[in-house]
Amino acid sequence: MTVLVTGATGNVGQYLVGHLLDLGADVRCLTRDPSSASFPDTVDVVKGDLTDPSTLHAAFDGVEAVHLITFAGNDYTPIPNGEAIVQKLTDAGVRRATVLIGDTEQSPIETAVRDSALEWTGLVPVEFMANMLEWADGVRTGTIEECFVDMPSTVVHESDIAAVAAHVLVDGGHHGETLWITGPEALTVRERVDIIQDVTGQSIELMPLSAAAIQEQWRSYGFTDDDIEYMTLMKTNPPEAATVPHGTIRTVTGRDPLTFRDWVLEHKAEFSNQQGA
Repeated sequence: MTVLVTGATGNVGQYLVGHLLDLGADVRCLTRDPSSASFPDTVDVVKGDLTDPSTLHAAFDGVEAVHLITFAGNDYTPIPNGEAIVQKLTDAGVRRATVLIGDTEQSPIETAVRDSALEWTGLVPVEFMANMLEWADGVRTGTIEECFVDMPSTVVHESDIAAVAAHVLVDGGHHGETLWITGPEALTVRERVDIIQDVTGQSIELMPLSAAAIQEQWRSYGFTDDDIEYMTLMKTNPPEAATVPHGTIRTVTGRDPLTFRDWVLEHKAEFSNQQGA
């Protein structure tokens, strides 16, 4: 079967390509700039843009299943033309879709998929382990400033999110379900910093920030008041899956999820003072 991956160069998409190949699928990747994409030779790379449905005919042709992202660009703006995208998918004969969900409000793509005849599954990961790469400079200099340091989070490896998507796309099942995807442990910021120290040998001072300080920082990054309210809520009153590990990864893939220590070991060089040496 041919599976189309949108967002193939992103944190989840880059792993999803490999998992799909391992499961024997033919993989096609949608990208706005094929010349800058790097995928295995067996992957079909097609130019197109989800924000412009007129560019998607070649990408959808002959596809049986599709992994959809719901946002575009570095600012994570929701893709507005969900109905047009889903209509093109159904017209092309696509049968199955996974949708990566990252907000409490339904995006136009998610709404259109739910209202369609597609065999769909929503994927709701909690906090990506990759978010901790934001600490890399602080780890190397020995100081990390962070807020809500005692709130646990079931941080999840992006490869595990991708593995769930790959199995659903290839094997089917879970139609109409929204799957929460978590790591195996609920770890506070303090506990994650301790693991990074242990793996890297770096000495790190954790400096807690107030809620007001982190909100002002988010505002300086260009986040709206609604964004800031949502992010604060997720840190102070998160859904149950953010604090209690779920068994989705084992149920769908048949194996245990990767740990935060596994992830740090993979990214040890990025946290090391010897990076680039």
